[in-house]
Amino acid sequence: MEVVIITGMSGAGKTASSDIFEDLGYYTLDNMPPSLLLSFIDLTTKSKKKINKIACVMDIRGGEFFDDLMKSITLLKNQSIDVRILYLDASDAILIRRYKEHRRPHPLAINGNISQGIANERELLSEARNAADSIINTSNLTLGELRRKILSAFSLENVDTRLAISVVSFGFKHGILLDADLIFDVRFLPNPYYIEELKKSSGLNTNIKEYVFGFDETNEFLDKLLDMLEFLIPKYAKEGKTNLVIGIGCTGGKHRSVAIAQALTEKLEGNGEKVYVSHRDQKFW
Repeated sequence: MEVVIITGMSGAGKTASSDIFEDLGYYTLDNMPPSLLLSFIDLTTKSKKKINKIACVMDIRGGEFFDDLMKSITLLKNQSIDVRILYLDASDAILIRRYKEHRRPHPLAINGNISQGIANERELLSEARNAADSIINTSNLTLGELRRKILSAFSLENVDTRLAISVVSFGFKHGILLDADLIFDVRFLPNPYYIEELKKSSGLNTNIKEYVFGFDETNEFLDKLLDMLEFLIPKYAKEGKTNLVIGIGCTGGKHRSVAIAQALTEKLEGNGEKVYVSHRDQKFW
C-alpha cells in the first residue's frame, strides 16, 4: 500500500493537490485525524475491494489530533507501508492574498490577524516540514505546473495523464449541450433529413456518412476543426485540464452531427489522443 500525506500551509493548495491525486487513481481523504487513518487502513486491508493508493490531507484544522501525525506515520512505516509526505508551502504575501480573495478566516488567526495566524501555523508545522519527502512552493504555480511537479516528485510521469476527450453529438432542437467546453454547429451542411431514403437512417450508417462527406465543405470543415484541436489540446493539458468535452450539433442530433462526431473521434484517436464518443440524442431517433 502507498500512502501520501498531504500537509502544509493553509491556502497553499492542499485541496488542489488532493484533486490531482484523485485524478491519478488515489483514494483521497480530507482532514482525517491521523489516528483514524490507521483504523481506516486496517479496514481496507480486510475488505474485499482492495485500496492500494491513498492520499490524505492532514493539517492544523484537525486541532489537537494533528499532534498525532508524526507518531501515526511512524506506526504506518513499521507496518511496511510506503508513506510519503507532501508539504505545500507559499509565501506569506501570497497566502494573505488568497485568504483575502476567498474571504475566509485563517484557522489560527486571532481576531482576524492573518499574518499572526500564518506565523503560528509555520511554527506548528515545522516538524512535518522537516520530515517531508517533497516540498512544493505554490506561490507562482498554475494548476498545470502543480500537477507536473507532483508527477515528477512522486515518479508518476509514466501514468497516463493524457487529456480525456469526449466528443458528443447532439441536436439543437433538443437543447444545447450544457457541459460542453467547445461547441461546433454543423447545420450549415446539407441535411439528409430532407431526402426520403435517408431520413430514417442515422449518422452511424454508411449511407449517411457517404452523403455527409460527399460535400467538399464537410471535409474542409473537419480538416480545419482537427487543425484547431491539435493546437488547443496541448494548451489545455498544459494548464492542468484533465477532460475536454467537444459538442457537435445539428438540428436533430441524428445525421450530420453523428457522422462528423464519429469521423472526428477516429482522427483524434489516430493522433494518439484518448477519446470517447457518444450521441446524446439517440433516444429521440
